[in-house]
Amino acid sequence: MSSVEGAGQREEGEYGRAAKRLKTEEKEEGEEELEEGEDSDSGSLPGNGELAADSQARWSSSQYGAGRRGNGDDSHRISPSPVVHVRGLCEAVVEADLIDALEKFGPICYVMMMPFKRQALVEFSAVESADRCVSCGAKEPVYIAGQQAYFNYSTSKRITRPTNADNPNSGNKVLLLSIQNPLYPITTDVLYTVCNPIGSVLRIVIFKRNGIQAMVEFESVQCAQKAKAALNGADIYAGCCTLKIEYARPTRLNVIKNDNESWDYTKPYLVRRDRGKGRQRQAILGEHPSSYSENGYGPPCPLLPLPGNSRYKLTSVDVPDMVSYPLPQSSSSYSGHAPSSVAMVSGLHPSKMNCTRIFNLFCLYGNIEKVKFMKSVPGTALVEMGDEYAVDRAITHLNSIKVFGKRLNVCVSKQHAVIPSQVFELEDGSSSYKDFAMTRNNRFSSAGQASKNIIQPPSAVLHYYNVPPCISQDHLLRLCTEHDVPGFVKFKMFDAKPSSKTISGLLEFDNKTEAVEVLTVLNHYQIRIPNGSNPYTLKLCFSTSSHL
Repeated sequence: MSSVEGAGQREEGEYGRAAKRLKTEEKEEGEEELEEGEDSDSGSLPGNGELAADSQARWSSSQYGAGRRGNGDDSHRISPSPVVHVRGLCEAVVEADLIDALEKFGPICYVMMMPFKRQALVEFSAVESADRCVSCGAKEPVYIAGQQAYFNYSTSKRITRPTNADNPNSGNKVLLLSIQNPLYPITTDVLYTVCNPIGSVLRIVIFKRNGIQAMVEFESVQCAQKAKAALNGADIYAGCCTLKIEYARPTRLNVIKNDNESWDYTKPYLVRRDRGKGRQRQAILGEHPSSYSENGYGPPCPLLPLPGNSRYKLTSVDVPDMVSYPLPQSSSSYSGHAPSSVAMVSGLHPSKMNCTRIFNLFCLYGNIEKVKFMKSVPGTALVEMGDEYAVDRAITHLNSIKVFGKRLNVCVSKQHAVIPSQVFELEDGSSSYKDFAMTRNNRFSSAGQASKNIIQPPSAVLHYYNVPPCISQDHLLRLCTEHDVPGFVKFKMFDAKPSSKTISGLLEFDNKTEAVEVLTVLNHYQIRIPNGSNPYTLKLCFSTSSHL
């Protein structure tokens, strides 16, 4: 499940889980690497920003009630609604762009961004305003942030939201931020640097269950409204850490501890331990650490402009026209440990886990260099990853999950490299050490490849891709049976171009644990077809969908 799609419904529970810190309160990711039998214009590769029409309609219709049909003659098939489904948005669009372009049709009550789908829902105060929007879009081009957009009525009459806090009279000044594709760690420093230039921030609380979410309390409702309009749909770092913002239920946050996951800026005496080199709140240019600029993840983070309309930013004296977002930070640097690209994984099943299966699971969060099981500590392995950021992502999403009946414990290792010493045979007959540095199945080997991976916590729905067209639902079920893993309960195949050499789709399992086990065993399975010269590499990842 995408953590943002259910944010409004889930936030109250998430807030409650953090009671120790507070007193009150489908095309998915992958890479564009071509395998044998893989077509460069296939359309079955995830993460390219262009969803199949069927996938778009399914996602929008099931989550928000937006219809699939387009403009023109088909628009009458959906009855008029004050909610309009907007498609064809550019990747850089934020909520303020939609308001600027569409408020000419009438007052807008609410905007729901769908960043990775390049879609949005816009709720007008009256159905007549929505009718003017849809009718105008059918007759002549309507541009949003310089790109033509397409409009249709939604089947919903109102966008579901946690409260009516979009109404200024409600007094809500707390926003719920859900961070999609968090390639880099999200801390209070990061969110303060992003939010404070828009409106004065009082308190921040970060939750790291089922993805990364945060609540940010502003000084006033007006500041919260400006921040939501200016940042909803924006990337914290180029191509990743995308913000999806809603109004929260709580109207105030009470923080008892100042650290990387909570901070009360009105109480500086609640100081965290080992603050290190101090806070980095400056919204100006700064140098990137060498570990970031040299690790193959691309150039320094670009400056991102604020929306041009002065309604969504403070005065020129208070806020510069360009805001520099903070540098990526490794969690190991603020946890008291020296930065390390090695993770230690314990709680591994003695007979069902090996180096390859660890790779299959951990490769979703970063490149894997080496894996070594420790002879002196049974059920424990060291995993050397591409950098410390990958280790942080793996810890965030894989720590405490269950695999083959055993709960994994993932933490930063004191080791800075995996040395192939004391190699022995595991219970399944495979080697206790394996080098994956040269495998093509690593998914973060270049900046372009890394940016197309949507970092997603384990879910009950798997996205499969790079599968030959001759493979059917029955073939995939037999594959599960042959490898003694649970079978899926629902199956969906995405429409593919006639010229595509591969297909993709979704598999839903009874629960998250079953999906994790299937991915661990079958990810990168080699599918051979009759008269085929090269096998197809089955690729799996966790879906942003909660169900089919």
